[in-house]
Amino acid sequence: MSRINELFGSMVFNDATMREKLPKETYKALKKTIQNGKTLDPAIASSVASAMKDWALERGATHYTHWFQPMTGVTAEKHDGFIAPTDDGGAIMEFSGKELIKGEPDASSFPSGGLRATFEARGYTAWDPTSYAFIKDNTLYIPTAFCSYSGEALDKKTPLLRSIEAINKQAMRVLKLFGNEDVKNVITTVGAEQEYFLVDKKYFDQRNDLIYCGRTLFGAMPPKGQELDDHYFGSIKTRVKAYMRDLDDELWKLGILAKTEHNEAAPAQHELAPIYTTTNIATDHNQLTMEIMKRVAERHGMVCLLHEKPFEGINGSGKHNNWSISTDTGVNLLEPGKLPHENAQFITFLCAAIKAVDEYQDILRISAASAGNDHRLGANEAPPAIISIFLGDELTQILESIEGGIDYEGAGGRDLQLGVHVLPHFAQDTTDRNRTSPFAFTGNKFEFRMVGSSFSISGPNVVLNTAIAEALKQFADELEGEKENFTAALNKLIKKTIKKHKRIIFNGNGYDEAWVKEAEKRGLLNLPTTPDALPEFINEKNIKLFTDHKVFTEAEIHSRYEIHLENYCKVLGIEANTMVSMVKKYITPSVAEYIKALATTVNELKAAVPNAACKAEVELIEKLSELLNAMYEDNNSLERESVSAKKIADLQKRANYYRDTVIPLMDKVRFSADELELITAKKYWPMPTYSDLIYKV
Repeated sequence: MSRINELFGSMVFNDATMREKLPKETYKALKKTIQNGKTLDPAIASSVASAMKDWALERGATHYTHWFQPMTGVTAEKHDGFIAPTDDGGAIMEFSGKELIKGEPDASSFPSGGLRATFEARGYTAWDPTSYAFIKDNTLYIPTAFCSYSGEALDKKTPLLRSIEAINKQAMRVLKLFGNEDVKNVITTVGAEQEYFLVDKKYFDQRNDLIYCGRTLFGAMPPKGQELDDHYFGSIKTRVKAYMRDLDDELWKLGILAKTEHNEAAPAQHELAPIYTTTNIATDHNQLTMEIMKRVAERHGMVCLLHEKPFEGINGSGKHNNWSISTDTGVNLLEPGKLPHENAQFITFLCAAIKAVDEYQDILRISAASAGNDHRLGANEAPPAIISIFLGDELTQILESIEGGIDYEGAGGRDLQLGVHVLPHFAQDTTDRNRTSPFAFTGNKFEFRMVGSSFSISGPNVVLNTAIAEALKQFADELEGEKENFTAALNKLIKKTIKKHKRIIFNGNGYDEAWVKEAEKRGLLNLPTTPDALPEFINEKNIKLFTDHKVFTEAEIHSRYEIHLENYCKVLGIEANTMVSMVKKYITPSVAEYIKALATTVNELKAAVPNAACKAEVELIEKLSELLNAMYEDNNSLERESVSAKKIADLQKRANYYRDTVIPLMDKVRFSADELELITAKKYWPMPTYSDLIYKV
């Protein structure tokens, strides 16, 4: 057996391990629970807990934790030892079914968006058996959902699981209409491509902006950026390759299907792509991946940056969320088939996605909204903030032909007869990919490219699952009464859907200014910033969507709206305070010292050579003084306005104030500081430059 075979999944209580360690009847009952979502019998839970404990102890585990995903965007854990006292003063290792199924962490300090008062501390974690337990740092990690004492979801996993149930229910209704009696379950799958930067830790530690904010608030571009495109897919540096090798080992132990790694477009930027897996597990795996990326980087004397825009002037980092939907019989419902009825089914699910993205473009945009991602969206490496779908020329023309009831001759001279149910086989991937599209069909999946690199992928997939579930529900409602005339009814439905929602399809350049005008003409939303987007979350249409499918309660929706707004304000507040502090403590004294040194040089030259003009030195002093004064004034204004922002009680108004007043002042302070960096002697500049950060790994 190869080293990789021995390594992969060695720290995971996965299906193979369960089959080996559990009694046959216990294994069958647990599989039934996982596949059908049934409640687990407590007696079965005790048997699972005992086997899980013994397996964990064999691998050196001493503690266990209910691992959950609160609305902070990162994971949380509280560790308990397996150890229990005996009557004779000794100790034994215990782990009960009750401890496996349920935990009770303090919930008072996690964001709740008004769902509970601060003094209401009780929260519960509940085992999610659909995501495998694993061992990390001598601790057994049990993936769990997290809710309040009164039952409200306080995490990102619970809504995701609810959305998975919602799309399964509605997709099954549609599949039955196509005669798929053998299908018992529909699953969504995701592959989350993760972009990141690596910087040397010794330089990171000298930058308070990176330490506190995860991004640089100052930094002039070096003479070379990414203009030559020589980093993209280029040869991987020895130090980075060693990091990637170590990272793969750690991820493979945890059963994470890390597959592809390469240099990205910007210097010091890289990407890791996994193989697809179920959406729930993919979400857990991506959270683990981000954590382990950071930890492994430290071993190599580096820091992994996951901020969406750590460096101005070069590409930021995203997380491409590749989403698809399949049956438990192995059929990808977004893959064109070889038979006419298979393609009718494909077109139906494709049109459901088109309808969903058009009708719920607002919440899809919100799922990628944050203070960090606002810096990235619309730049050269990321799609614009306007949602659109890329289908490629052939598929777009097929839909146009169906809508218009006209013949279409496909690529290579293939005749494509109309009438949905007689669509013959057609090839996929006949059109180039479109990097400027926020939501692109890429053969048998949709690639949602707006998601920020630091995001949990739970939010975007909750939206996709729920919105497409609603489209499928409406399709099923309309078609279930038309069993005798199913083909005609389906044809009519598809034509109507294409006609109503084709405005969202755009195969052109999303960076082009003309697209902004065209999108407005089509009636598409343009929500450029997080404060622009978030109010859409609580409009009546979206509340109805989530409550109808039991993904969120109305209270949970309002809580998340408040949490997102509060997070936006806090991030901007931290950045403003950090900027003010760095200007006062580091940049101003350093530049002043340089001015003093230049003035001393001028005086000494004039003393030695009375007629010396010292033109270069004097002009440099004047330029430095001018920029220093401008930065000083703007920094004082930034400090005042940052204080004013925090006093605004209404969260939406506070967020708007940060966007409209604080951010422009930060830009002004940065402009002066970056100009100062360009003309200040390196030995006086108080922090590592972009050249140090992005070229010295």
